[in-house]
Amino acid sequence: MPTTARGWKVATLGPAGTSSELAAEHLIARLPGGSVEQTPALFHSYESASRAVLQGSADLLVVANAYADVSAFYMNTELSLVGAYHYRTPQYGIAVVPGSTPSGPVRIASHPAPVPLIEQLLPKEMSVKETVLTDSTSAAALAARAGRVEAALTTAPSAERYGLAFVSETRPIDMLWSVFRLTRAVEPVAA
Repeated sequence: MPTTARGWKVATLGPAGTSSELAAEHLIARLPGGSVEQTPALFHSYESASRAVLQGSADLLVVANAYADVSAFYMNTELSLVGAYHYRTPQYGIAVVPGSTPSGPVRIASHPAPVPLIEQLLPKEMSVKETVLTDSTSAAALAARAGRVEAALTTAPSAERYGLAFVSETRPIDMLWSVFRLTRAVEPVAA
């Protein structure tokens, strides 16, 4: 249990609308009632979320195992893996500002982890001119909303939150999520 009067705080990747936020909410709903804050703390990167755990302002770190740098958390001796769970992400798709009809080569924003989905989901009238990497699927949606790119690979919650419309088929990702905690906070397991 946390050492303060507050409930456990779960930290993960934000902003609002990311798969990580939904996965953290899934975890929170399954932890003992009253022992955890009901809203996850969202950060611009998993690394920032891990710093919150390392500094004691959060108790648990939730990271998608598809994240390219997930090994850094497994190798950090100050963090311990305390759990893992399956959670299917919301639908992913290629989204644009409603009313726009991009075709030909376009710039598409995406978080690095789901980039392979771009070729799977890309409408046949579009091709990839450039993939612009962002900190999250929500940041990708914001880049499209702001006109910095013509399209975004994003989730249904992010597309809805930021006023985008899907122009592709959509699909979820079956994902494994890792949960880390401060090593010094983990009680030894009897053999």
